[in-house]
Amino acid sequence: MTPRAGAVPPDVEGTLERYRALMLGALLDDVPPGGPRYLYDLVTEYPRRWGKGLRAALCLATCRAFGGTPSVGLNAAVTVELFHNAFLIHDDIQDASEQRRGEETLHARYGVGVALNVGNMTNLLALQRLAANRAALGSGIAWRLFEETELMLRHSLEGQAIEIGWIRDNVCDLAADDYYRMCLKKTSWYTCIYPCRTGILVATGRHDAVDVLDRYGWYLGAAFQIQDDALNLTGDYARYGKEIAGDLWEGKRTLILIDFMRRCTADERERLLGFLSRTRAERTASEVRWLHGRLLAYDCVESARRSARELAVAARREGQRALGAAADTADGRFLLDLAEYVVERSR
Repeated sequence: MTPRAGAVPPDVEGTLERYRALMLGALLDDVPPGGPRYLYDLVTEYPRRWGKGLRAALCLATCRAFGGTPSVGLNAAVTVELFHNAFLIHDDIQDASEQRRGEETLHARYGVGVALNVGNMTNLLALQRLAANRAALGSGIAWRLFEETELMLRHSLEGQAIEIGWIRDNVCDLAADDYYRMCLKKTSWYTCIYPCRTGILVATGRHDAVDVLDRYGWYLGAAFQIQDDALNLTGDYARYGKEIAGDLWEGKRTLILIDFMRRCTADERERLLGFLSRTRAERTASEVRWLHGRLLAYDCVESARRSARELAVAARREGQRALGAAADTADGRFLLDLAEYVVERSR
């Protein structure tokens, strides 16, 4: 089934919202009340803002598709969401981002010191959730969840290092394959692969089955990231909730920008290299508008979206193969329909 442009599968957003509400209730119940100012109250700030809840939904849906119950998968889903929000807080600082989910980022509103500390506490609460699995699931499964988490964190931090390094060293001789390798580590592992692996593990207890949805998760995560890159340039701020053209201000090497580097004229490339050699603070709005216009004129955004749709088709195919008979369950259909959703969403 090929994703249809503009078509969001009908039940996906409802399922996302149901699983998000389930996860969010458990997350908020577990955050300590009171405490020092600028800590626990801010741990809940990003989760309370609107969001898709994609990672938690992937974990819970995978758990159910492989025979588990929501109660069995809930602890893993909350863990995924806590790590996600810690990543967001720290990424926003590293990228000097100004907006997150329609409001100021934590560091923009409260300062870098406060935001860093809140991100660190969010990670600690995620680790506490992991430790709680020993009582709920037994020492063996709990230890495997720790191993899966260590693997996810390693891949994610390595992917972040690659992207930061490209910006810091002003790397401009990149190809699409470089972007995909970075995307596998930075996005696919913690957005899709890790939630699926932990959902399978808590549902089945089988150490040898956690990787069956890895290829599905890799393709789904890459399609999700490319669509996110496209929305950063063409999205409606009211729905997207982040700074439009923020990736250009930050100098991020997206598939869209890499495509432009390959196709632009010599004069355009020289101007682009000069733009990328400067810091965010040194870049000007007129330069960002120029680059934004060039990316659209060269059809780089739509070209990237075509790549995302191809990845979505691959994700559905791999998911169908891996799920087997479970593809015909409600949660199996949701997992497959996410392939269309991630490339047609508007936020």
